[in-house]
Amino acid sequence: MANMKKAIVIHPKDNVASLLSDVKRNDIVHVSLGEESFEIKVREPVHFGHKFSLREIPKGEHVIKYGEVIGFATKDIEKGCHVHVQNVESYRGRGDRA
Repeated sequence: MANMKKAIVIHPKDNVASLLSDVKRNDIVHVSLGEESFEIKVREPVHFGHKFSLREIPKGEHVIKYGEVIGFATKDIEKGCHVHVQNVESYRGRGDRA
């Protein structure tokens, strides 16, 4: 249990979780959301603090963290995959998007 990989979800609407340690491909991650918890197998290496998908996120769908839309998927993202610049276009910090 001491070596268990963990992640947190801030809001029930979130479709991504943030890792509390580095993980390797096929690691099982314990995810907590308040009193709820569940486990997900990650499909690729993901670093501490980065996000992975809690479910499939189809291309064009919003990526939600902290209960807020932070961007949209630029391609289909499978459950357990790294969610970052390679598959998300951010809404934050852009002057051309509302």
